[in-house]
Amino acid sequence: MSSPSSHTILNNCNIVDVETGSIIRSAQITIENGLIKEITESKTKVGGEVVDMGDEFVLPGLFNVHCHLSARYPFNSQDPTEPAAMPAIRAYRRAYDALHAGITTLRSCGELHRVDLPLRDMIRDEWLVGPRILAGGKGLGVTGGHGSSFYQVEPDGADEFRKAARAELEYGADHIKIMLTGGVAGITESLEEPQMTREEVEAVVSVAKSKRTYVAAHSGGSEPTIMAAEAGVRCFEHGYVLNRAAANAIKSVGGFLVPTLVVTRSEGWQREQGDKEWVIEKSISAGPRHLESIKYAINEGVKLVTGTDHPPAALKEGVVDTVREMEWLHEVGLSPLEAIRSSTANASELCGVNSFVGLVKERYVADLIAVPANPLEDLSAMRQIRFVLKDGKLIKSGGQIVNHYSTPRSK
Repeated sequence: MSSPSSHTILNNCNIVDVETGSIIRSAQITIENGLIKEITESKTKVGGEVVDMGDEFVLPGLFNVHCHLSARYPFNSQDPTEPAAMPAIRAYRRAYDALHAGITTLRSCGELHRVDLPLRDMIRDEWLVGPRILAGGKGLGVTGGHGSSFYQVEPDGADEFRKAARAELEYGADHIKIMLTGGVAGITESLEEPQMTREEVEAVVSVAKSKRTYVAAHSGGSEPTIMAAEAGVRCFEHGYVLNRAAANAIKSVGGFLVPTLVVTRSEGWQREQGDKEWVIEKSISAGPRHLESIKYAINEGVKLVTGTDHPPAALKEGVVDTVREMEWLHEVGLSPLEAIRSSTANASELCGVNSFVGLVKERYVADLIAVPANPLEDLSAMRQIRFVLKDGKLIKSGGQIVNHYSTPRSK
C-alpha cells in the first residue's frame, strides 16, 4: 500500500472515543493535509484514496512522556565524552522504532549533548521520519546528586538553578526536568532522599512559568513531593514511595504523575542489558512499595500519564514497553479506558498539545493507530498495533513498515 495522499479516507472504522469511553462504529475518517477533516458513517462509494480498515478499532497515536533517547544501557556505561553523533544516532533509532510501534509523540527528560533538540526540529521540518518530540534538553540536579552520571547540569543554590533553567529554555527546551530526590540508579542514595531545597525548586518553577511552560521532577519520596507541589511543580516522575498526603498534594495543584512502573518490574530486561546486581536488586525490591504508591495516587484521583524511563519501544517478553506500562497501570487499578487515556488524552494535556493531538476528533492532527479488537474490553488488544498514521502519513499498514519520503522544508 502506498502512502496516503493529502486527501485520504479511512473507511469501515470503529473509533475509540477516549473522552467519553464510547465506540463510534462503522465510521469513516476523512483526512486532509494531515488533519482529520470529517468523521461520518462509512460509505460504499467514496472519493480520494480509500483505506479499508476492516472494522479495526482506531485510537489516537500513543504518547510516552518519560524517555532518555540517548541513554546507554546499562546505565553505568554512560559516557559524557561521547562524540555528539553517537547519542544522536542512538536517539533517532529509538524514536524511529517508537513511531513504528504506534508511539507518535515522545517527551524527552534529559539527553546527552541535548540531542533531542535538533532531533525534534529535524523531524518537525521533515528531514527525518519520526514521532513528535517534546524536548527537555538537559536535566538539572545538584552536584553529585541523582543523575550526576547522566550528563545533567549541576547548579547549586537558587540563583544557579534559576540561571541554568533559563539556559535550557534558551537552548530550546520545551519543559524543564529537575532531580528532586534520589533514585534506583544511585548506590549511595535512597529513593526518598531530598536533594533540592524549596528555594531551588521555586527558582526553576518561576523561570518555567515566565515562559509558559512547566517543571517535571524526578521524585521518589512523599515529603519532597509535597514540598515541590507547593512550590509549583506540575509533573512528578516515578513516585516510588508516596503516601496519601503526597498523592493528594499532586491532585490539589492539578498535577500529573508518571509512574514508570516498568522500572521496578523488569528484572529480565535489566539482566539482558547487563545492569549491575545492586541496581537490579534496588529496582526490584522497590516494586511492592512502588505499586502501593500508585494505588494511593489512583484512589486520590491523580491524573496518571504513561512513561517508561526505558526505551519506549523496548520489548519486555515480546510486548512493547509503552504498552506494557499501560497494562501495569491497568493491573494496579485503572480501567482499560483510563489506561488508554494515560497514553493519549492525559499525556497530550500534560504536554500542552491537547488542542490538536491526543484524540480522534475533527480538526485534530491525524496521529492514529488501529488494533484488531476492542481495547476497552480487553487492553491486551494494544499489543497488536498493526496500523500507524502520523500527521496523516502512513507509517505502518498490515504490520508492515511503509517507507515514504518527503521534501524537507527550506531553512
